[in-house]
Amino acid sequence: MATEGPATRRVQVAEYPSALEQLLEHVGYQRLLKLKEMFNSKFGSIPKFYVRAPGRVNIIGEHIDYCGYSVLPMAVEQDMLIAVEPVKTHTLQLANTNPLYPDFSTSANNVQIDKTKPLWHNYFLCGFKGIQEHFGLSDLTGMNCLVDGNIPPSSGLSSSSALVCCAGLVTLTVLGMNLSKVELAEICAKSERYIGTEGGGMDQSISFLAEEGTAKLIEFSPLRATDVKLPSGAVFVIAHSCVEMNKAATSHFNIRVTECRLAAKLLAKSKSLPWDKVLRLEEVQARLRVSLEEMLLITEDALHPEPYSPEEVCSCLGISLQELRTQILSPNTQDVLIFKLYQRAKHVYSEAARVLQFKKICEEAPDNMVQLLGELMNQSHVSCRDMYECSCPELDQLVDICRKFGAQGSRLTGAGWGGCTVSIVPADKLPSFLANVHEAYYQRSDRSLAPQKQSLFATKPGGGALVFLEA
Repeated sequence: MATEGPATRRVQVAEYPSALEQLLEHVGYQRLLKLKEMFNSKFGSIPKFYVRAPGRVNIIGEHIDYCGYSVLPMAVEQDMLIAVEPVKTHTLQLANTNPLYPDFSTSANNVQIDKTKPLWHNYFLCGFKGIQEHFGLSDLTGMNCLVDGNIPPSSGLSSSSALVCCAGLVTLTVLGMNLSKVELAEICAKSERYIGTEGGGMDQSISFLAEEGTAKLIEFSPLRATDVKLPSGAVFVIAHSCVEMNKAATSHFNIRVTECRLAAKLLAKSKSLPWDKVLRLEEVQARLRVSLEEMLLITEDALHPEPYSPEEVCSCLGISLQELRTQILSPNTQDVLIFKLYQRAKHVYSEAARVLQFKKICEEAPDNMVQLLGELMNQSHVSCRDMYECSCPELDQLVDICRKFGAQGSRLTGAGWGGCTVSIVPADKLPSFLANVHEAYYQRSDRSLAPQKQSLFATKPGGGALVFLEA
C-alpha cells in the first residue's frame, strides 16, 4: 500500500459552514435544500451530515482491472448524495428520492444481501457490511438515510459502485473511525462482491481517489493513482445508448471474468508455471517477465481461436469437471458450455498496452495528440466489440454517429452490453457535435419515446468522495 500522498489521507470532511461553498459547488443549493426538506418530511428530523461519492467514466482500459491491469478513468460530476442521521435504535432505515426505489428497513446487526435480486438498497448494504466486517463490529447503531442520485442507472457510469462507496463512507463517519482513501477503496471494491459481481476495483478507486481537473491512472497490487493530464484542446463527451444493462442482473460480466481466469490458467500451464495459483492474466506476464506484446504472441501460440468446452478446459489442466465447477467457476457460470479464452486474452493484453500508450501520449503531448488518443479509443472499441463481445448494436451505431460528427475517437465505456459511449471531441467542434449527435441518434428513432434515458453531455474530471457536516 502507498505510504504517502493524497491516497493515504482521510476522505475530506468539510466542516459546515466554512466549506458551504464547496458543498454547494458539488451538489447545488436547490438539490441540497430539496434533499434536506425531503429528509425532514420522511424522518421528522434534519440530517446530521451528507456524503457524496461521484460516478466515473472510464476513458480507456475496459474489462482489465479484474485481470490486474491499470485503467484510466476520471470522476464525473454526477454523483450519489446521502443525507444521514445516526439514531439510537439498531434499525437501518433507507429511503430514496426516486419513487421507483422503495423504502427499506433492516436490523443494523443482521444485514442480509440477496445476490439473486440486485435491488437498489443491496448496494448500500454492501458498503455498510464492508465497513462493519473490516472493523469486526457486532453492535452497530442504526441510522436514517435518504439517497439522492443523478447518475443514470445501468449506464456504465458506475452508479452502483458510487452508492457502495457512499454507504461505506456513511458507515465510517457514523462509527467515527478513520481509514485512508486507499483502504476505503479496497474495502468497498471487496464488499461490492457481496452482490455477486466479480469486479476489479476501478470504480471504487476513482470514486475515492479522484481529484478535480485530472484523470487518473489506477494501478493495482498495490493500489495507487497517478495524475494524467488530458489534452486542453479537447473535451470528453458521454452519450447514453438508451440500452440499460445491470451487470449484477445477468451473467455476462461474470462469464468474462471466468474466461479471463481460465485463459490465465491455460497460459500458465503452457509455460510450466504453477497454474493452480494463477488467477489473473497479469500474473502470467509478471511471472514470465515479458512485455505485453510478447504476451500477445504467447496467446497466439498457446490458445486456439475456437471456443473451449468445459471438458477441453479440464483436459488441458488435468482436472475433473467437478473440480472445475467447485474450484474455478463462479456460481452463475457453472452451466456455461463454451469459453472463448483466446479472444478474451487478446483483448486484455492489447487493451492493457493501449492504456500505457494513452498515458504516454498525454505526458509527451505531441501536436497530433488528440488524433492519437482518438485512434487508441477507436481500437479499444473494436476490441471490445469483436474480441470481448461486450458491445451491442445500439452502442456500435452511437460510436459511428459520434465519429461521423467530429469525434476523433469514440468507444463504449463501462461494462458494455448497453450503457454509454465516451468520445474525444476537439473543443471547437463541441456545439455542432452535440446538436448533430442528438438529432441523429435520439430524434431519428423511437428513442425519443424514452427522454428520461437520453443523456448527452460534455464532462470534465471531477473530485472524489466527501463528507459534509450539517450545522
